[in-house]
Amino acid sequence: MPTRPGPHPEVVVIGAGPAGLTAAHELTRRGVPATVLEADTVVGGISRTVEREGWRFDIGGHRFFTKVPAVERWWHEVLPDEDFLSRPRMSRILYAGKLFDYPLRPLNALTNLGVVEAVRSVASYVKARIRPPRDQSHFEGWVSARFGDRLYRIFFKTYTEKVWGMPATDIQADWAAQRIKNLSLGTAIRNALFPQRGQTEVTTLIDRFQYPRTGPGLMWERATEQVRGAGGAVLLGARVIRLLRDEDGVTAVEVRTARPAGPSTRDVLPADDVVSSMPLPELVLAMDPPAPEHVQAAARALSHRDFLTVALVVPEECGFPDNWIYVHQPEVRVGRIQNFGSWSPYMVKDGWTCLGLEYFVDEGDDLWESRDEDLVALATRELDQLGLVPTAAVERGFAVRMPKAYPVYDEGYDRQVEVIRAWLAAEVPNVHPVGRNGMHRYNNADHSMVTAMLTVENILDDAGHDVWSVNVEEDYHESGGAPAGEGWAAVPAGTRAAAGTGRSAPVRSRGPRPVRAA
Repeated sequence: MPTRPGPHPEVVVIGAGPAGLTAAHELTRRGVPATVLEADTVVGGISRTVEREGWRFDIGGHRFFTKVPAVERWWHEVLPDEDFLSRPRMSRILYAGKLFDYPLRPLNALTNLGVVEAVRSVASYVKARIRPPRDQSHFEGWVSARFGDRLYRIFFKTYTEKVWGMPATDIQADWAAQRIKNLSLGTAIRNALFPQRGQTEVTTLIDRFQYPRTGPGLMWERATEQVRGAGGAVLLGARVIRLLRDEDGVTAVEVRTARPAGPSTRDVLPADDVVSSMPLPELVLAMDPPAPEHVQAAARALSHRDFLTVALVVPEECGFPDNWIYVHQPEVRVGRIQNFGSWSPYMVKDGWTCLGLEYFVDEGDDLWESRDEDLVALATRELDQLGLVPTAAVERGFAVRMPKAYPVYDEGYDRQVEVIRAWLAAEVPNVHPVGRNGMHRYNNADHSMVTAMLTVENILDDAGHDVWSVNVEEDYHESGGAPAGEGWAAVPAGTRAAAGTGRSAPVRSRGPRPVRAA
């Protein structure tokens, strides 16, 4: 593949998550020595693997599954095949002390509910088919129309509201349509009666996935090594302070780098192009001279949902075969529980496993500000309360916080993003937002990677790809086919990258975002 003729451009990449490292890898592969700036002390972003005392934790759970051939090839170029495991997908829902298969299997669900509740649920479903809810513009109405009100309240409402911290009636139906694409009670019944291995037509029915043997961080640690080996730089503890610009665009990036000993240092790196996966609002607010006030206001209007995991070490027999269990019981605050031993035996120790209790939070709220030992005590107590693991069986625990894990799609967020996009394109055209936080889009890792790949082609080849067309489409990527050609490169500027290559996050249909008291 040809590179841009003449001297190599000075490319600064902000962020060492999937998008940033993919961009740096593609640049250095083509002889452009990019410099990656990562504010944290580890690479991978939310796709990192955290290690504490020999235990490894996946932040949020990352199944490696893609319909994009270019991404599939990239994964296996960075990691040899022997570093991948083929893992069975298993998830269940915990409700009223019982575990229900997920995706829902009607016989399992109705048996666990008991005769009386099963009859009520079937009657509720029939009623919804005859007289659907009048308002299906929000999550509650959309799901109730397809499963009935009773099954909606049992299997959808509580978990969804825990994740997003808002009533289900304030989440627009678009998210439900994309997250549980093609799945209805009728679909669930058909798949229960006529199961098909390798199912990928419905998002929630995929039965196997790839997984790096020591967690997703292995991919990004190896990519970092390869970027450095090809002449690039990956600087950790390097926080971007300012992006210096003139009438043509950004000319340099000022960075403050923390040192293990002694004061931090400040450097100014010249930049012909900047690939940014830092949160989009922070990118705007770091501009010098500042962006106009209306653009800054748009940036400040965007928000994120934050995330923390409490990992508890327990005997292996206290684990479960699931990758994770969704907790649909409102009396506890935990939203989901992972068994890291079910993701990979290389993440745990012989005779033991590690359970990750996931809490969806807002930075600065009571959980976020709690001491680690208090979070471990809470998670231990809730694990016992749920009847999964007795308190005495917990050996020890660790707390891991992840800020800005999920971009929030508030009502009007899309208008704010458009304001920012238009200003960036007009005033700093050499700044290229990529990835989940960089574009304020609820990307999967593979689609974050696609935005980076296309951006590198834009920088080096003047390819003219519309990177913003990659992501939120009508279908979730696991239910869509791959586009023609290289899986993404054949898409002309201004068109959709590929139907079925993205997923959405909730759009709040009305009202301000609720703030939980600390």
